[in-house]
Amino acid sequence: MKAVVLKDYGDVDKLAVQDMPEPKVGPGEVKVRVIAASINPVDWKIRRGDMKAMMPLKLPAILGRDVSGEVIEVGTGVEAFEPGDRVMGLVNAGYAETVVAPTEAWAKVPESMDLRDAAALPLVTLTGVQLIEEQVQPSKGETLLITGALGAVGRAAIFAARARGVKIWAGVRRKQLVEAKTLGVDGVVALDDPKDVAKLPTLDAVADTVGGEAVAAVLGKVKHGGIVGSVVGEPKGAKEKGLTVRTFLSHVDGRRLEQLGVSVAKGELVIPISRSFPMSDAKEAQKLAEEGGVGKVLLIN
Repeated sequence: MKAVVLKDYGDVDKLAVQDMPEPKVGPGEVKVRVIAASINPVDWKIRRGDMKAMMPLKLPAILGRDVSGEVIEVGTGVEAFEPGDRVMGLVNAGYAETVVAPTEAWAKVPESMDLRDAAALPLVTLTGVQLIEEQVQPSKGETLLITGALGAVGRAAIFAARARGVKIWAGVRRKQLVEAKTLGVDGVVALDDPKDVAKLPTLDAVADTVGGEAVAAVLGKVKHGGIVGSVVGEPKGAKEKGLTVRTFLSHVDGRRLEQLGVSVAKGELVIPISRSFPMSDAKEAQKLAEEGGVGKVLLIN
C-alpha cells in the first residue's frame, strides 16, 4: 500500500510517499480503507522530534491519528462492525491507504455526513470533550475559561462544558475577538491583552488547549484550589499558585465518538475544515497546518 512515511526527524522534507506493508487484521481489530485523514499538531510535533521522549518512533514510520473510511475486514470477535460500514477512528499510522485499529477506536459515521469530513473529528473532539468530562469536571454554575476557544479542541470543550451548565469564557487572541463572539459563550477575553484579562471574573477552572503565555496570563484569576486542566502539559507556576493541575492525553472511545459525530451532523458542534489535499501532497498540507489558523486540514486518498 502507499503511505506517507517519516524517514527521519526534521522538516516536512523528511516526509515521503512510498510503498509500505499492508497491515493485517487481528482478533478484535477492524481494517479500514482510508478515504481521508486529518492533520493535528501532534503530527508535526512528532515529525520535528519534539516528542521523542514521550512517543519514540521506530523510523521509518507512518504518522496520522485521524481517519475516516470504509471497513474492508474485521477480526475474530468483532460484532459491532462489518465490511462496508462507514467509520471514523482515532488510530495510529493514518496517513495510508489502509489502517488497522482495535474495535473500540472506531465509530460509525452518520449517513448525512460527508465521509471525508468525518476524518476531522476523532482526535480533536475526543480531546476537547475528555478535557472537560474527565479532567476539569466543572459543576453547573461554575465559571470556566477555555483557552484557544476557536480551535477545534476548544470548540469541543465548549460543547461539553455547555452541556454541564457552566458559565463559559472563551480565551482567544485580540484579533479573534469578533469571531469568538459567534461561539455563543458567556464572555470573551483577549488573552494577549493584559487590560482585557484584568476584567475577567474569578475563575473556578481553566481548560487549556494552547499552553504558553495564554494560560500563564490567567492563572492569577483562578481561585485558590481551582482546577487547571491541560492537553499540552503542566502550565508553569500553576501549582505554585495553589492550583490543582490535571494533564492528560486523549484516549480512544468509540461510543463517545459516535455520539459526537451525531452532534456534528445535527450542527450542534461545528469543527471547521480549512482545506483538503491529496495524500501525495502531505508535505504541503502539513506545512500549511503548522502555520496555524482556524480549521482542520485533510488528506484525501
